[in-house]
Amino acid sequence: MDRREFSKGVLATVASFSLMDSLFAAEAIGKKIKPITDHWAIQLNEFCADLRQDSISPSQWQEKIQELYNQVELQEIVKFINFQNLIKGIDFPDLGVNTKVVQFPKLGGLPDKTAFVKKIFGMKEGRAIIPHGHSNMASSHLILKGEMHLRHYEKIQKDGDSLIIKPTVDRIAKLGESSSISDEMDNVHWFIANTATAFTFDVIMLDLNQKPYDIHNLDIYESEDLKNGTLKVPILDVETALIKYGKQHH
Repeated sequence: MDRREFSKGVLATVASFSLMDSLFAAEAIGKKIKPITDHWAIQLNEFCADLRQDSISPSQWQEKIQELYNQVELQEIVKFINFQNLIKGIDFPDLGVNTKVVQFPKLGGLPDKTAFVKKIFGMKEGRAIIPHGHSNMASSHLILKGEMHLRHYEKIQKDGDSLIIKPTVDRIAKLGESSSISDEMDNVHWFIANTATAFTFDVIMLDLNQKPYDIHNLDIYESEDLKNGTLKVPILDVETALIKYGKQHH
């Protein structure tokens, strides 16, 4: 081999090693960047923005939120929202729940003002997020601590001072599990804390369909069975509903 061929061989070898180094470096950088560009909070905000812009339907939004929570470690969410700091010294009311607004930390790709309202809801044992339905609203609820008895109902229609609803879900919601509501699916819900304390992380979308949202508190215990799988349930004012459902009376 003459000097020219030898030099070409050396240069080719150097180039190959250089290319390999570049590929390894790119892969390493990609691994560092991926958790940021694909962060669950960014995806969550994108799903909510899509719903607000009618790019996806409410039921599709519910499916996407569920899929997202299935992919994320609960402790990652707890740490990101600074949950332990949020609940320090929290007062638990004797009726119903207490809420705290969640502030996300700065994150590239995530706007300071998200497309959704974010809160935690906390209650002590036997207290409840009272049975209620919504209009022009969607929300999701992730169990961060404790467990709750969860019931869902499908809102069929409004009938005077009552709602016609159909039971759909009755289960114990445990740590890391989630549920959601929208005008399209499982619109009415009711949570009762089964443990000493229980908390949810709530993603709330208000004033959908270019209309103001509203809430209907329901008197489930006074429902009329319509004998076709549905119930006719009186609508209550919030004060009356809290007295009757904000605390379990045995």
